[in-house]
Amino acid sequence: MCRDGLNNEATAAMQSPKNIIREIRQVLKAESDPAVRAGAQRFFKEPVKVYGVKTPRVRSIAKTCFAGLKELPKETVFTACESLLQTQILEESVVACDWVQRLHRLFEPEDGKVFGTWIGKYMTNWAVCDTFCNHTVGTFLEMYPLFARTLPEWAMSVNRWKRRAAAVSLILPARKGLFHREIFGLAELLLTDAEDMVQKGYGWMLKAASEFDETAVLRFVMKHKSAMPRTALRYAVEKMPPELRKKAMQK
Repeated sequence: MCRDGLNNEATAAMQSPKNIIREIRQVLKAESDPAVRAGAQRFFKEPVKVYGVKTPRVRSIAKTCFAGLKELPKETVFTACESLLQTQILEESVVACDWVQRLHRLFEPEDGKVFGTWIGKYMTNWAVCDTFCNHTVGTFLEMYPLFARTLPEWAMSVNRWKRRAAAVSLILPARKGLFHREIFGLAELLLTDAEDMVQKGYGWMLKAASEFDETAVLRFVMKHKSAMPRTALRYAVEKMPPELRKKAMQK
């Protein structure tokens, strides 16, 4: 059993994906903490479904139980991940995100469409959106840079989490100086977005870009600050020296 397999990966390897998921759910239910469950809601404006298990423990469970999946075809594991995402329970979504990222060496160009569908259908809070997009989609973009052409479509979606996804998917690549043109193009598309989660998302993207090219980000901010929401502006300049932050924040 995968439950026993938390200490015995060989046991987990003998199970089907459905059995592994069933065991994961049993473990999460058994280890749920009412205090953690009650406290989780403080981090979200929208209602979230949680068992009440801390994220490091969830990641440990995901890592161990992946032993029963790693030899299976990628498509089979993706199907298992989608079944977890569909519940929109925070811990199950974290397991799914962990598993998909572990398969990153097997990513193919057509997987980008799958990822976009999952974001639009199953991601309903910043935690799952960011976990999935920072790592899985960010990695995918570095592997297949042409997929960045799809991000403007995400940025114009009616779904606020897909709009946030367009920006946060570029955060890790931005720190490496990648997708420079795309970052500023997305920031312009999202510039006056009314949703604070989207404002924070593209502000965070610009902040990450400033770690590589502070001058370019400051130039963008100074050009657009009259229209740029203060939330996005604060995020964008957060890592700049105090004198530059003050200059950017002046009305």
